[in-house]
Amino acid sequence: MSHVKAGGTSKNTRDSQGQRLGVKLFGGQSVKTGQVIVRQVGSTKRAGKGTKLSANYTIHAAQDGIVKFTTRRVRRFTGKTVARVEVTVE
Repeated sequence: MSHVKAGGTSKNTRDSQGQRLGVKLFGGQSVKTGQVIVRQVGSTKRAGKGTKLSANYTIHAAQDGIVKFTTRRVRRFTGKTVARVEVTVE
């Protein structure tokens, strides 16, 4: 028969690393083709002129230029319009 009492179990000891999301280049900064401007989960910011949206919703620069952030109204599927930030490279 064992002479050591049960130690129990440990719970909630796992943690995942951060995904390093967010804006990488801000308005007014220069950007080169292919550089990451915004990393995001879902399309919180929209890709405008001079940018491209990759499969994981990362916004890249499609040309050299200056990053610009603007707010514009976008129509949803239900017909409601909501304000969204649009990223462009000029």
